[in-house]
This record gives sequence, structure tokens and C-alpha cells, in this order.
Amino acid sequence: MKKILLMVALVALLLGGIGAYGVSRLYEGADTPYRGYGAAEVFVDIVPGTTIAGIGRQLVDAGVVEDQRTFRIALWRSGRDRLLQAGEYRFTESASALDVIDVLARGRVHLRTVTFPEGLTRWEMAEVFGRSEFGVAEEFLAASERADLVADLDSEATDLEGYLFPETYALPRGATADDLVEAMLVQFRRTFDDVLLVQAVEQEMTVRQVVTLASLIQRETGQDDERPVVSAVYRNRLDRRMPLQCDPTVIYALLLAGLYDGNLTRDNLRYDSPYNTYVYPGLPPGPIAAPGAADLRAALAPADVSYVYFVSRNDGTHVFADTLREHNRNVREYQVEYFRRRRAGGL
Repeated sequence: MKKILLMVALVALLLGGIGAYGVSRLYEGADTPYRGYGAAEVFVDIVPGTTIAGIGRQLVDAGVVEDQRTFRIALWRSGRDRLLQAGEYRFTESASALDVIDVLARGRVHLRTVTFPEGLTRWEMAEVFGRSEFGVAEEFLAASERADLVADLDSEATDLEGYLFPETYALPRGATADDLVEAMLVQFRRTFDDVLLVQAVEQEMTVRQVVTLASLIQRETGQDDERPVVSAVYRNRLDRRMPLQCDPTVIYALLLAGLYDGNLTRDNLRYDSPYNTYVYPGLPPGPIAAPGAADLRAALAPADVSYVYFVSRNDGTHVFADTLREHNRNVREYQVEYFRRRRAGGL
């Protein structure tokens, strides 16, 4: 009944101003595509609490809707005046007023994306964030120190290294570094699900240990079929109380101290840091990068192999060995001889 009365009042108002023919044109105009802006795109940012009249003015001023009357007619026809949602909207094509209202009623806000590849440290993630449209690197670094957000998973965490899940995230323009970090932690929890949690308990590993091992796996190989094998190598070394001797942990230790210049030297391998797995036995104190889903799974599902050594083939893959003699032979072939041939111009 209220809607009928509103229609009558609206029609009467319009008739009094422009006549029946004009009302008909306006009624049909709500279906007519319109584009009043000359740029390739236009953004309309509707803040929470904006009135219906205010939304109409923004759309008209932006050239998205032709005029206020057309907007009001379209809104009445749609019956969705209570459904319009706040947010930033992007328009690039001609659209009828009814189509525009549909976009606002569905809340199809424009989302901006930022992508974090696997294997980044939180400082490297901050650089990615700083190059995005969301904010500056310092804001992300500050947000990445909110260890309380993972206290239920890792009571030893002093920051969020390893827990900021690498993925592409789509967020509104007004999203903050804190919003993004919270979304990354939600994705981590989805990935490190109950199945992995149960496996960790069964293997007497803490979440921190699993994530730390997964971060080593991630930094050592980008090959999916190698991840469980690299996991097995490190698990075998841990079982035999052998040092892990993982180069990426040394690099991380140097990064923490601001000493890494892009090269890893023999002297660096002796650098005194609990993250240096050449110097200190066992896993490092915490994650050294952001592992992906495959790395987390591999950490808890190592291959059934006895390897304790591996060396790069310099093509993204590795060759594995059971004995030191075999490993030394592989090092000579894939490292010493390889680089000797390169220096001689053979490659």
C-alpha cells in the first residue's frame, strides 16, 4: 500500500511539473544507456551514511546517470532504495540508471588487487605493498608485527613471518595494511586446516616448526615434485642430528643484520646467528619466508627416501644423494665443473 501511495505521489508530482508525456519519457529513460563522462573510466566513492539524494547527486555529477529525475524514477521502479551499498564503484561503459542501481544494490564495489609471490619475507612483502595503491611499506611492516593475531597457533611468535599467506588479494581502495594482513592470516588458516593440524600433532610438531620447515622447503625448490624430497632430506638430517646446512637460513640471518649484499661467501656460512643452520643444529628459531600450500603439505608429508644431501643442477632442479661421497661427486659435476665450463666459455 505504501509503495502504491508513493507511486501516486511521485506521478502526481511529475505530472504537475512536466506532464504525462514527459513522465513517460522519464519512465522509459531509466532503461536508456547513458554515459556522460569523457574519460575511459570514472569512480564514484559512496561513503557509509550517504543519503539517497546524496548518492543520486554523486552519480549525476560523475556523469554516470543523466539527471536526478531519471535516478529517482529508476530507483522507484527497482524498489531497491533500501539496498544501495556504500563503497567505491568503477564505471567504464554506458549503462542505464536501472543497471547502475543494480550495481549499487548488489554491492559490486571496485576491488584493487595486490599479489604476493611465495617465498617472500615480510620485508619483501612490505616492498610489494608499497608499490601497490594501498599504502606505504612502513605501514605493512608495522601490521606484520601483530604477533597476537596468531597467538593461538604460535605462542612463540614475535611477528607474523611465515604466516602471511602468499596469494593475490582483492580489497577496496580504502583497505589498510591491517585489513590486508588480517585477510592474509585468514587465508593461512584456511590452508593450514584441521587436517594439517592433526598431522602436526600426530608427528609431534608444533605449528611453528611445520611453518619453519615449510619455509626452508620453499626457499630451496620451486619444483612441486621436489618439495616432498627436500622435506625428507631435512627430516632425515634432523633425525640423525645432522646440521641442516640450509643456505637460505644464512641469507635470512644476514638480512636480519643488514649484512646481505646478494652474495653468499664461505665466511658468511660461519656467521653467528641462531638462524644459521651451518652453525646451530636443528631448525632455525622461526620461519624465514612465506611458504605456500604445497610447502606446508610437504613439510608434513616427506617422501619415503633416505637422502641427506642435495645440490642444484643450476636449472631449477636438484640432484639428491645418500652418501657424502656421492654428494661430493655431484658437487664436482654440477657446481665445480659447471662453473669451470662457463668461465671457459663452454656454456
